[in-house]
Amino acid sequence: MDEEGTTEQESWSPVRRERSQTSGSLSEGSGKKRKQQVAPGVEKGGPEPQTPDDKEPCIKRVKPVAKTLSATGSPSAKVTPLKRLSQSIQRTISFKAEPRPPGYTPPPRAGGSRRRGSKLWSETFDRVSEELSAQEVKRQEVIFELMQGEQQLVDDLNLVKKNYYEPMLTLAILPAGELREIFGTLDSLVPLHEDLLGRLLGLRQEDGTVPELGPSLLDWLPGLQAYESYCCHQVWAKARLDSCKQEPAVGNFLRLCQESAFSRKLELWSFLDLPRSRLVKYPLLLREVLRQTPPEHPDRTPLQRAVALCQELVGLINRKTGEAECRYYQQRLSYPDGGPRHPAIDRSTLLLCHGELRNSKGQRLQVFLFQEALVLTRPVLQGEQVMFQIQRPPLPIHQLEVQDLPDGGGRLGGPLRERARSCLRVSAGAQAHTLQAADAFDKQQWLSHLRQALAARPPPELDCSLGPLAALRLDCDPPMDHS
Repeated sequence: MDEEGTTEQESWSPVRRERSQTSGSLSEGSGKKRKQQVAPGVEKGGPEPQTPDDKEPCIKRVKPVAKTLSATGSPSAKVTPLKRLSQSIQRTISFKAEPRPPGYTPPPRAGGSRRRGSKLWSETFDRVSEELSAQEVKRQEVIFELMQGEQQLVDDLNLVKKNYYEPMLTLAILPAGELREIFGTLDSLVPLHEDLLGRLLGLRQEDGTVPELGPSLLDWLPGLQAYESYCCHQVWAKARLDSCKQEPAVGNFLRLCQESAFSRKLELWSFLDLPRSRLVKYPLLLREVLRQTPPEHPDRTPLQRAVALCQELVGLINRKTGEAECRYYQQRLSYPDGGPRHPAIDRSTLLLCHGELRNSKGQRLQVFLFQEALVLTRPVLQGEQVMFQIQRPPLPIHQLEVQDLPDGGGRLGGPLRERARSCLRVSAGAQAHTLQAADAFDKQQWLSHLRQALAARPPPELDCSLGPLAALRLDCDPPMDHS
């Protein structure tokens, strides 16, 4: 555990209370010792007679030492207005909303995972100048958050190499080729983030402030192109890891790692997905730094260029990742009876959404919303590979109609009659399907992606062809009245 975590743990350790003292004894006994006088006729080792000064009224309250002293025994530090402002920033600056590539399904969180403790910038540097404005304090807090995130990512990437990749290679748990397929180009990302961390630490002044950030970011951001190959390969890496986990040696090794303290109860895939999670945070962090930078600040213009470049690079990587995921699932579709491939699926370059839904009979389906078709499938195992067998003809997007069904509707049949909740209805031509999502949130996600697909479809083409000449009549108009 790092030094920050150790300090935090010590500060929360229970205080050993000695003998409680009264407020009177604290004031009177400070700096002087009372003279002990032995009354005549009393032996030296016997009990001393109590004087009126020693007697305290029974109604006097006792003030424990722990209320006046901190855990370390020194008086507690005064909370300045700057400290209160910095503590409020933790609640006002949030970066939880992450834009995700099309079709991305977040991995399930492992139970019992622990977040590493984080400190504020103003808590790290005790000599923070009180002359800083509130906006500058917020700016430095965001830069410090960027720096902390880089340090944690570098630590986690080195952890993956030391505790997962190298032991699995040394113990021959998996061949080197399969390990490269699972871990991809993760090794190439470590120097990239070590470079940014070194730049940020080099910009920090003695008082902990970073005056200008934009020029260094403009020089570093083009290196994010290394993420394209890593993110595009993730869908294949996840499938390979899930397949290898079925082997006893691999499954036992990963289970022991997850139970160890270094993993923080996280699965291996959670670590392998950390770079992608970090990538989509950069536009949010840089926009927040720019928002807290005054217009007259010399860092304003470089930051604006850095934000624009970062958004362009991350958007490009997201599109490439979505296209790679689309190609992966297009190859995993199994057509019944070896039928021909559907042209609307092959023309699609994006997979907008996919996941599990139940049909009106309660059967679990894997549903894929491609750019030009909605496909209902069921997972089947062909050899050692999971395929998705198409159950019904795909529903073309240009014919698709979507209906949001209210909870408790009585028109549903089969097992859904008693639990008709979180349902929607899709139809195209003669086909109509009632589908049930896992919960209301999942249903809204499906409806949102379906409506986006409907809004993006091209308008229907007008039929401008001439009809047959035999259908034309000369007397189609009523005769004109010349009177």
